[in-house]
Amino acid sequence: MPRIFNTASPCLPSKHYMLPPSRRLPEVEELIAGEFYFVLHAPRQTGKTTLLRSLSASLTAGGRSAALTISMESFTSDDVAVVMPQILQEIALVARSQLPPESRVADPTPFLSIPHIALKSYLGAWSASSDRPLVIFFDEIDALCPDVLLAVLRQLRSGYTARPAPFPASVALVGLRDVRDYRTKVRDEAASLGTSSPFNIKVRSMTLRNFDEVEVSELLEQHTADTGQRFEDEAKKEIFRQTRGQPWLLNAVAAQLVTDFDALVRDRSTPVTREKVLEAREILIERRDTHLDSLAARLTEDRVRRVIEPIILGEMFASDVYDDDLQYVEDLGLVTRVGGSARIANPIYQEVIPRCLTHVIQAGIAEEPAWYVTGDGTLDLGRLLDGFLKFWRRHGEVLLRGMPDHEAAPHLVLMAYLRRIVNSGGRIEREFAVGTGAADLWVTYGGREDVIELKIQRGRYTLEDGLAQVARYAKRIGRDTGYLVIFDSKSEAPWDDRGQVETLTADGVSVVVVRA
Repeated sequence: MPRIFNTASPCLPSKHYMLPPSRRLPEVEELIAGEFYFVLHAPRQTGKTTLLRSLSASLTAGGRSAALTISMESFTSDDVAVVMPQILQEIALVARSQLPPESRVADPTPFLSIPHIALKSYLGAWSASSDRPLVIFFDEIDALCPDVLLAVLRQLRSGYTARPAPFPASVALVGLRDVRDYRTKVRDEAASLGTSSPFNIKVRSMTLRNFDEVEVSELLEQHTADTGQRFEDEAKKEIFRQTRGQPWLLNAVAAQLVTDFDALVRDRSTPVTREKVLEAREILIERRDTHLDSLAARLTEDRVRRVIEPIILGEMFASDVYDDDLQYVEDLGLVTRVGGSARIANPIYQEVIPRCLTHVIQAGIAEEPAWYVTGDGTLDLGRLLDGFLKFWRRHGEVLLRGMPDHEAAPHLVLMAYLRRIVNSGGRIEREFAVGTGAADLWVTYGGREDVIELKIQRGRYTLEDGLAQVARYAKRIGRDTGYLVIFDSKSEAPWDDRGQVETLTADGVSVVVVRA
């Protein structure tokens, strides 16, 4: 059966296009050889489980150790007495299926009666009887309920500090969050381990990087080698630009292009073009698979909103945004830091986030795209913004009251309005980053590209800065006209009177300024 681009399970070399898993984290084998305990954290569907299973198999096959991966995802009870026996039985079951007979997997039954020492006692007894050092990867560790998580961490720490008494040589805790954040989950300091971290025996905390541009090309070329179907160079570049090498996104876009049942380019003699990549991107965003849906669900969390809203606005973080909040949103994979500035992790997420926040609004916009299309097939953006102002005067006050991200709400409503119009035959690309002072929208329709900059009125330099930014961006795309929309959230003017439009010139560029 031909290999495919995989989005649904850990990758297998015989079934899926994949790169060597250990390449993205070469130091892991050194940590295991040094008999260290460590933490691996990364966003969901970035290849953690694929890496762990590959490492377990190679370490065991090499005869150096008995290694196995234990998933903690299914242990949902908050009762330690219920879950601890389940964990021991799962370890024994997985070990018997994955390890050679000489590893002499211990029977967990004698250790089940005292849950709060069961794991330590069982792993100690098994380590004493095994002919090889034990290596255990606890996958999805942060899926455990707080009391159970604390019990597991305590027992691992107790067994580790008692070495050289028999205990696993190396243990990795693997999950979405870094171990420093486990103390957030285990909130009762009186019940903690008495340290700032509930797993302070770890020597290193690591994360999985995304694929770089060369690796993206290498993965795509595996399909070319198998089938003869080429990805044009511009298509490869666009796939990397849209996904920034995020493994699930990369595979999802590639699958939609060539290996899904409804792939866009099923004819293997037809090369994949940049235009098809953009079409696949739009299908993926509209379809909102589980990966994207789970990220979207996080947008309702206060600590996520405190980070995302300033990024959408281009503002600096407020004083109530803690570094822990930013790190949390980074760990989710929603945000990355580039040159010290926080921004949405990739262009696909940049599109998904505003759409999720404005889905209901967009569905209620009755405007017809044909009203704003000119004779040459391009958009009359001046007329479109006039239409938005009428909509804003009529509905803005009600919409603002109903949106949790109050300050970002005007930006989001305009984005929803544009999406309703542009969706018929064009695309919008968004650029958000903390500290830029604006949100930039690049609107492509009928073969023409336009720039719209959105700002919040902050002081006397808002207009001046906005004009300069729009002029610079317009020149970059070869346009002599640009658009600047300034929202004044503190305006006391009646809603019926809001919305002035004037045209100013900045550095030779005609800038249509809309004040809403």
